[in-house]
Amino acid sequence: MKNVSCALTIAGTDPSGGAGIQADLKTFQELKSYGMSVITSVVAQNTTGVKGVHHLPVDMLHEQLEAISSDMPVHALKTGMIATEEMMGIVAEWIAKMNVSYVMDPVMVTQSGDPLIEKDARLYLKHHLVPLASVLTPNIPEAEDLLGDKIETKEDMKQAAASIVEKLGCGAALMKGGHFQGEAVDYLFDGDRIHTFQSERIKTKNTHGTGCTYSAAITAYLSQGFPIVKAVEMAKYYVTEAVRHSFDLGHGSGPTNHFAVREGVVNR
Repeated sequence: MKNVSCALTIAGTDPSGGAGIQADLKTFQELKSYGMSVITSVVAQNTTGVKGVHHLPVDMLHEQLEAISSDMPVHALKTGMIATEEMMGIVAEWIAKMNVSYVMDPVMVTQSGDPLIEKDARLYLKHHLVPLASVLTPNIPEAEDLLGDKIETKEDMKQAAASIVEKLGCGAALMKGGHFQGEAVDYLFDGDRIHTFQSERIKTKNTHGTGCTYSAAITAYLSQGFPIVKAVEMAKYYVTEAVRHSFDLGHGSGPTNHFAVREGVVNR
């Protein structure tokens, strides 16, 4: 039997299917990694925003993690929504024992502006989870929150990527430029130098779940053994095509199309 690459997501749900656990699993499947999930919170959300949140008991979170590690291989993992400091502590302790590539999407608010983690948990995330990450994938507001600095130019983005690695201790940082105008340019600092990933900006309001999808694609490729720069390059292509062929569904920001590249060549 062919060796199977296994990718795990630890995050909250999205019943509308565009973000969170659902988006991650779709991405893993499309990119040919076996997807697994540990749910932190059940979120009632759709394309217009969050309607309600129920955090799972921390003992159930722990049991899910142990169920995975006691039985299944994990070749790479990602985290998304981890709402409370207590949850973060359990996840951090578990990840520290795993010794696999870890992609952290430091989600703090939804695209519609709804908060996803408690304010007092942000410092814990910064000091205990971020240093464990192989690569951090913040957007501009998230990076500003982590660093306490304004990011207003592309040079600021490059500096922020380097500062996140050098000051907060993660292995690499991918600064996403989705909040700027013009071409969609992202900058990866790998601990040594800056790498630039550029694509055209797709004119659409349907970008629900873009950050989840991007980080999940990086995780899938890392689970398959690709080095970080190549994993980000291919993930950038995947998420760009997912946005290019996004769905005009719902009354808000519609979801990206996770199978947009099914007939194309992803591993360029």
